[in-house]
Amino acid sequence: MDDDLEHALVSVGPRLRALRRQRETTLADLSAATGISVSTLSRLESGARRPTLELLLPLARAHGVTLDELVDAPPTGDPRIHLRPVVRYGMTMLPLTRRAGGIQAYKLVIPAGSARRQPEPKTHEGYEWLYVLNGRLRMVLGEQDLVLSPGEAAEFDTRLPHWFGAADADAVEFLSLFGSQGERAHLRARPRTGQERSGS
Repeated sequence: MDDDLEHALVSVGPRLRALRRQRETTLADLSAATGISVSTLSRLESGARRPTLELLLPLARAHGVTLDELVDAPPTGDPRIHLRPVVRYGMTMLPLTRRAGGIQAYKLVIPAGSARRQPEPKTHEGYEWLYVLNGRLRMVLGEQDLVLSPGEAAEFDTRLPHWFGAADADAVEFLSLFGSQGERAHLRARPRTGQERSGS
């Protein structure tokens, strides 16, 4: 049990760093949100500072995750995923995955009446794939200004300046798969035929 506890505590640092980078938050921003100094946050992420409950509680709240998720506690047998929405850039982001690394899945909702927002393209490391569920999504990608309708998908390198918004007065719902290390989503556009499967 001591080994399990030690392993959980050691894994907190990399998990905190991954969560912060995934949410595009700086140490200074996180310090302002939690009241924990930048140096302490940096030492926590590097593993130089041992995490305590007093430090983990405000960090879990700031990242919108549970303490169990933050320390990667073993599953209790409850199959339900307790999702915590996060509001960023005028959008509600609902995480659909629980792990700190690898490809992350989100459902995003842009509220009705937000079509007048001025695009503010941003860049960061990674690769993103998105699929529109409802509404019309305006996507500014580099020099392109596109409108995606329900059922349409797009994928792009997030180092290209990009921005999402509603194309009209209606709300927009879309799914996003994001890989911070540049992982791409591989999709098969149509089922393979018997000839393709046999290699002829």
